[in-house]
Amino acid sequence: MAPTDTGLNDIDKAILKLMQDDARITNVAISKKLKMAPSAVLERVRKLEERGVIKGYTTNIDPSALNKELLAFIFIKSADGFGCDTSAKAFAAIPEVQEVHNIAGDDCYLVKVRVANTQALMDLRRKKFSKIANILSMRTTIVMETVKETQTISIT
Repeated sequence: MAPTDTGLNDIDKAILKLMQDDARITNVAISKKLKMAPSAVLERVRKLEERGVIKGYTTNIDPSALNKELLAFIFIKSADGFGCDTSAKAFAAIPEVQEVHNIAGDDCYLVKVRVANTQALMDLRRKKFSKIANILSMRTTIVMETVKETQTISIT
């Protein structure tokens, strides 16, 4: 299968790479690096935002600074029918949930959560996940050490 045309040219990709490396980079700094007018960079960034290529801007916070040192992945089997997103929306509404993935295999969902400790994880399962009616089973894996965690996408 041929690669999908993303509609991104080399200048768009260069802008995205610079912004991904430093989300606080100014349009003026981008324009200097790419030898473009700041207004041209501003227009391209605006168009990338409008097209949904740039989905937003976030700050990468150290979880330990907020006492959220325990990272866990929960594999969930749900009674939802294929294509139904009722459970996914319920998981996503829980503040401690960072990611919800609909997956292939024995389980239906892979949910990433971050909490303070094992007691907080137990409370989360008992008080929030237990209220979601479609859950058939849950398996939790606690992360002992994170070697790499990033939202960075390889731009080629």
